[in-house]
Amino acid sequence: MGTVTIGVSIAVPEPHGSQLQQLRAGFGDAAAHGIPTHVTLLPPTEIDASALPAVEAHLTEVAAAGRPFPMRLSGTGTFRPLSPVVFVRVVSGAEACTVLQEQVRDPAGPVARELAFPYHPHVTVAHGIDEAAMDRAFEELTDYEAEWPCTGFGLYEQGADGVWRKLREYPFGGSVVPPQAHCAERGSVPTR
Repeated sequence: MGTVTIGVSIAVPEPHGSQLQQLRAGFGDAAAHGIPTHVTLLPPTEIDASALPAVEAHLTEVAAAGRPFPMRLSGTGTFRPLSPVVFVRVVSGAEACTVLQEQVRDPAGPVARELAFPYHPHVTVAHGIDEAAMDRAFEELTDYEAEWPCTGFGLYEQGADGVWRKLREYPFGGSVVPPQAHCAERGSVPTR
């Protein structure tokens, strides 16, 4: 059955998501169009494909216990020189994101894993591009603001083409909502 690379994240809703994705592409980040704009809860993680149902069941439980919370983005930050990343800061909702990512990575759960760096919720707007472009991203988004009510998170899979696609959406306190448009693209209907 092989392995799959998954990630769990909170999508930045429209129109903010597309706007930040276009800006990221404009700064020269070639990966921008393959990565929906998001706040990471579980970074790219390789799992056995047969473990996917257990992961989905675990995420359903995490979401069912969760409640909506306000998210607000404001201004920029960077992980340089440690990591070549410029990001938009999460100024409201960071604590809730931190709790959620701990629950997703529960040591007793199917995607328990250590992180390479301490968890810091953020929205990447430039990664691994030249320093001048990183500086431009940092400066141009200094006054950036966006807010929305966070009502759940999604499970994503990275395709062989490097593009991340949503497999499922997990609303807080509710049931799993399959993304119908995505299923139509793949020509299948979710069985759970």
